[in-house]
Amino acid sequence: MAETSGSVGPNTPIELVRAAYFQRVQLFAAGYYRTEGLHWDSSVMQGSPFKYFAYGVAASEVEVDGFTGAYHTRRVDIVHDVGDSLSPLVDLGQVEGGFVQGAGWLTLEDLRWDTGDGPVRGRLTTQAASTYKLPSFSEMPEVFNVTLFENATEEGAVYGSKAVGEPPLMLAFSVREALRQAAAAFGPPGTSVDLASPATPEAVYWAVEQARAALEHGHVEEGSPGAVPPQPVGARPFRPESERVQDALSHA
Repeated sequence: MAETSGSVGPNTPIELVRAAYFQRVQLFAAGYYRTEGLHWDSSVMQGSPFKYFAYGVAASEVEVDGFTGAYHTRRVDIVHDVGDSLSPLVDLGQVEGGFVQGAGWLTLEDLRWDTGDGPVRGRLTTQAASTYKLPSFSEMPEVFNVTLFENATEEGAVYGSKAVGEPPLMLAFSVREALRQAAAAFGPPGTSVDLASPATPEAVYWAVEQARAALEHGHVEEGSPGAVPPQPVGARPFRPESERVQDALSHA
């Protein structure tokens, strides 16, 4: 930056910014990286829109209290693809953290808004740690096994590695589905139930009650594939609301 004759340059950050402003000198830089080889033709729905995909699989075991809907995660096993890991310990931590964050998103983090008629109607009421339940150490599974997929070099990526941050979050769906299946187990074989997200103990309780109601109907109608229990004569079909809505939409 140019200095005027006989003057001393700026000594503090504030003076530097002021001097740059009056001399019209830009103090920031911007850049944009364009990944090579990406292309997509939306007219024919063909191309390679992404550099690579991250794959993972998770199996979760939960235990549900049929009287209260309370539950805890007993065990989780994960295999996740991070390419050639640059730092296995860091990547393991990312997978574990992302999974627990996802489990919180799908089972704990219940957003509530003010539904009253006052001036704050519509305001988010669960806006602090005192009203918004986040996952903690107590939500960690008793057994938590994470394995990085081996021999998974990704050509064209940095040292054959893959990004690992957000993808493991989606593996937490295994917890929600385990809860849904556990709730359905309180009904006859082949029962399918609705389970709201987040799957709070209250939501699980009502899913359990839904499964128990199937016993009263004596018949559960399942999609294909699915086990259909013996059907008594004159039984009224019982189907979860989500399946009834989907069926109505498909025949609309």
